[in-house]
Amino acid sequence: MSSALAYRTRIKICGLTREQDVDAAVAAGADAIGLVLYPKSPRCVSAERAAELAKRLPPFVTPVLLFVNEPLDNVRAACALVPNAMLQFHGDETPEYCEQASGGQRPYMRAARIPLDAAETFDLVEFAAKYSRASALLLDAHVEGYGGAGKTFPWSRLPPSVSCHAVLSGGLTPANVGDGILQVRPRFRTLAVDVSSGVEASKGLKDAGKIHQFVAAVRAADALLAGSPHALLPAA
Repeated sequence: MSSALAYRTRIKICGLTREQDVDAAVAAGADAIGLVLYPKSPRCVSAERAAELAKRLPPFVTPVLLFVNEPLDNVRAACALVPNAMLQFHGDETPEYCEQASGGQRPYMRAARIPLDAAETFDLVEFAAKYSRASALLLDAHVEGYGGAGKTFPWSRLPPSVSCHAVLSGGLTPANVGDGILQVRPRFRTLAVDVSSGVEASKGLKDAGKIHQFVAAVRAADALLAGSPHALLPAA
């Protein structure tokens, strides 16, 4: 495997509500799109609408269904409509709930909500062990409303080494995603990135130009990592 491929960061564009936004994410080279099924979110779509949008995806671009403390029956009904979807649990779901909702077979991510206040503690290593069956942990800022607020958390407060796949989220933009990748990637087995508000014209409406800029910034960070092994060292 070439060094360039070894540092290919996977990209998820989240909170899509329109066909043209799905098409823009695909055209830019996104690996996954997020469809929010949380009624209190301004980016919420129904399960039926999520299924319509997911049908536009070509092979190897994954739909991700985002839930927040949703009844199991509703999760299962949505899964039946989007059978190839990955699941994302962004609330207070227990490991047992996640396993039941996924049927023990469907891949899922569990959001780890990192406190913004330095006085608050969060044991990510313990959290990773607790949710060891998750395909990845999604690292997001702990804000009111369960994400989507455009807030970054202090990346430097993450543990130096966590044995899991991670997805960096929370306030990412074309301007800061490269720095986030350089700082956070060395701490995990692999790192992907997830953006929502950072590529929007307004809540729930994406900007195709910003999506392309975001993807370009990720690829620039990948190229830097591939060409400079020292970039893998965590920031002081």
